[in-house]
Amino acid sequence: MYVCLCHNVTDSDIHRVVREEGVCTVRQLGERLGVATQCGKCGKCAKEVLREARQCARAEQACHPLMAAA
Repeated sequence: MYVCLCHNVTDSDIHRVVREEGVCTVRQLGERLGVATQCGKCGKCAKEVLREARQCARAEQACHPLMAAA
């Protein structure tokens, strides 16, 4: 789903930068992807997707020690 039309940023893009680059704030999203830096209409949605992406990243990290033990 597109989150920021001005910069063609999708929810997948946000999940990727959270997972790969450790982005954890909307400000960092703006610096990396341009989110909420032009018209600003995407700010609320971007914050929600960011929260979801951070939860997913934490869950993935919690599973890694379990996978290593298997």
